[in-house]
Amino acid sequence: MKTFQPNNYVSPKNTLEATPTNDLGERMASLSGQGTPKLTSTVGNLYYDSILPYREDSQAQTREFLARVVDVLLDYVHAVNDRNEKILEFKMPEEMQKMLDLDLHEEPLPLKQLLEDCKMTLRHQVKTGHPHFFNQLSCGLDIISLAGEWLTAAANTNMFTYEIAPVFILMENVVLGKMRNMIGWKTGDSILAPGGSVSNLYAFLAARHHKFPQYKEKGLSSISGHLVMFTSDQCHYSVKSCASVCGLGTDYCIAVPSDEHGRMIPTELERLVKYHKDRGNVPFFVNATSGTTVLGAFDPLNDIADICQKYDMWMHVDAAWGGGLLFSKKYRHPRLTGIERADSVTWNPHKLMGTLLQCSTVHFKYEGILLNCNAMSAEYLFMTDKIYDPKYDTGDKVIQCGRHNDIFKLWLQWRGKGTSGFERLMDRLMELSEYMVRRIKEQPDKFYLILEPEMVNVSFWYLPRQLRGMPHDANKEIKLGKVCAKLKGKMMQSGTLMVGYQPDDRRPNFFRNIISSAAVTEKDVDFLLSEMDRLGHDIVIE
Repeated sequence: MKTFQPNNYVSPKNTLEATPTNDLGERMASLSGQGTPKLTSTVGNLYYDSILPYREDSQAQTREFLARVVDVLLDYVHAVNDRNEKILEFKMPEEMQKMLDLDLHEEPLPLKQLLEDCKMTLRHQVKTGHPHFFNQLSCGLDIISLAGEWLTAAANTNMFTYEIAPVFILMENVVLGKMRNMIGWKTGDSILAPGGSVSNLYAFLAARHHKFPQYKEKGLSSISGHLVMFTSDQCHYSVKSCASVCGLGTDYCIAVPSDEHGRMIPTELERLVKYHKDRGNVPFFVNATSGTTVLGAFDPLNDIADICQKYDMWMHVDAAWGGGLLFSKKYRHPRLTGIERADSVTWNPHKLMGTLLQCSTVHFKYEGILLNCNAMSAEYLFMTDKIYDPKYDTGDKVIQCGRHNDIFKLWLQWRGKGTSGFERLMDRLMELSEYMVRRIKEQPDKFYLILEPEMVNVSFWYLPRQLRGMPHDANKEIKLGKVCAKLKGKMMQSGTLMVGYQPDDRRPNFFRNIISSAAVTEKDVDFLLSEMDRLGHDIVIE
């Protein structure tokens, strides 16, 4: 095959044999970590077809290119953990588009340009692992999990059969079995899915198959009456999406009222179940949330389990956010008491546990249910006459067939931390959140705590000088909601802090601070509050 060779192309073999003297200094400086990572001119001027896999004799130049890319990544890791670094250099989309060269060219670019592209990308990326990034549920940068992700990328294998991913398949079985045991089940079924939303979808599909196995072949016509599902009005939107995607219709995903803390009210659940049964509908699925996205609330699982048992409904627990607290003897109860009574559980290690994105699991009490529900028995891939037991093939258990390897980074992280290390992390994150609540209460002129949190979600308002001393009423809350948007804009422009805000059905915009990064300390919490005051004290609301 003829490969592209630009006019100034020089054979890699020749250039390596005749490296100019001045390149030696470049090479030594680069290898010693001094200055910005860069390629020697010899390798930097080469193209993609001068490294592996295009040239068998290109190990040296391939290693140099990848080593410099690793240097760029290590510099970024250092910057992420440097509190003197900004979280971001914010630019408006139009300005960013003008700054960046994102064009795709007809002809290839040299390796030195690709290295610069790597630097450029990270230079303008938000540092989500920075200790002052409190914006999302998934924060931080776990180094051992990062190492696992790098190995995963290099292995570049699919997870649908044992024959091409033997080690990873066995790792997955061990880790998912351990997680089921922590939920409280001795047996069952599990899979890693691309995000909590798809995990919840798997739970819905399994529930429908378990209750109505004929549905797989016969569809809607096999069920007399309209299926109805129930979930808290504080649930993740993906639960309602299941009703849309799977044909129920969103009108049949019933929002159950929650209390002032954001927890589902069991008496309201039972009232709504009775209402729909009386009208000939078929209540079959209840989603309980353990750690709501906004308030971090935990639905009362035992009470919900009693109702599910009474009316023969599948109980799913969306613990995508709060599942990590299963590690903690101190904080597991009463938040997750009763989770073992659920039929299925979603649990995202890429959130509270700090595993790198993405890493989402869904677990079932019933062994073999995923295969029974989803198998299509494609003979070109899932043959039954293989030399090993085909139960180790996982591709037919899932609706997507091929899966990304999300297990190794979690397995390696668990090996590094141990179960006890995850417990210490959970306790530490909760203690830091409790510390933040205390510090907010100590500054009532500047901050207003909305409620006592059950988790690491701390919900509050910031009060600029204009609003201090005013009586707290609905009118003031409207103004405080407007403060959130203005202060968040100042945060992004300064690049020193990121905290999320949103409204809910009871109040206008408020700040929701998340502490899920192992890098955060009490000093970072103090910085957060003082920096909000520095940026926001002079905000004026008309």
